[in-house]
Amino acid sequence: MTLYYKEMKSPIGKLKLVANANALVAILSERERPNRLRLDVPNVDRQHPILVEAERQLSDYFAGKRTQFELPLEPRGTEFQKKVWRYLRRIPFGKTTSYGDIARTVGSPRASRAVGAACGKNPLSIVVPCHRVVGANGALTGFGGGLETKAELLALEAQALQIEGSA
Repeated sequence: MTLYYKEMKSPIGKLKLVANANALVAILSERERPNRLRLDVPNVDRQHPILVEAERQLSDYFAGKRTQFELPLEPRGTEFQKKVWRYLRRIPFGKTTSYGDIARTVGSPRASRAVGAACGKNPLSIVVPCHRVVGANGALTGFGGGLETKAELLALEAQALQIEGSA
């Protein structure tokens, strides 16, 4: 499968957007550990329509103007991972849930660690909002881009909600 990418600047650092011919397949952050995801070597394509649209929607998100993404997505993973990632997309903007709550919801109540591992392999962070998943006690735990980035994304969403609520 041929992959294409473009890079964009964001408040959380440089992001590399990766797509195939039909869908967005990954969003990689310069803050995450190298080789967190294994992908074929993508080709630069700054005009790829899916990448251009992904950049536009992400820019709107970072500006507090977007709470949901409307992009074709094709994450690669196991069926369990895909089930978790589909659930993540249902977590409302500015809200959090726990690994255990997700495990119970996807029908595997003892699989909170597996949910955590699936979040760690999420290739589409931000668009598939694994940053909204916290520990059972509400503590920030695990995030491919680091806990500082997770906190920044949650703060950005909280700020957008405050502005929306005061308007």
